[in-house]
Amino acid sequence: MLLGPIATAADVLVVTDSHHPVQAPAGARVIELDQAARIEFELAAHLPTDPRQAAALVRQRLHAGGEALQRRIGHAYQGVADAWGLGIARIPAVVVDRRYVVYGEPDVPRAIARIDAYRGTQP
Repeated sequence: MLLGPIATAADVLVVTDSHHPVQAPAGARVIELDQAARIEFELAAHLPTDPRQAAALVRQRLHAGGEALQRRIGHAYQGVADAWGLGIARIPAVVVDRRYVVYGEPDVPRAIARIDAYRGTQP
């Protein structure tokens, strides 16, 4: 099993965007850095040119989306903050234990195996 005792799924964070798809195992947290922008695009789709009407329509969409939409927005921005806080420099990035990172590998189990191999050589 690729997610053995060294790297469990709860320890794995994947940072990417919609243009860099990844193959993440179940249980890995995946942050798509452009998720917030995609939600904003949904809210702004087909707005009238009148600013007051547009604002009213966005408020209506936010209200209609309810708590589920608020959670989506909150999770999207929290993911960006988490990636920034970790100092993620490129995507995709696979982070284990908030300490080890592999950049550029879309196959998450392969990235985890590389991290595990490295950790196995350390005292």
